[in-house]
Amino acid sequence: MQVLCSLKSAKNRSSDCQVVKRRGRVYVICKSNPKFKAVQGRAKMKRK
Repeated sequence: MQVLCSLKSAKNRSSDCQVVKRRGRVYVICKSNPKFKAVQGRAKMKRK
């Protein structure tokens, strides 16, 4: 999985690529070609 600053180009790699937001991170997932997976952002630290 690649960590990218901008997912603009990663969204357009394949027609099957989807942008998903989970736990404060933005993911690009592609079921037909898993090498296109990418992530942007960092999870926030939880304070106790």
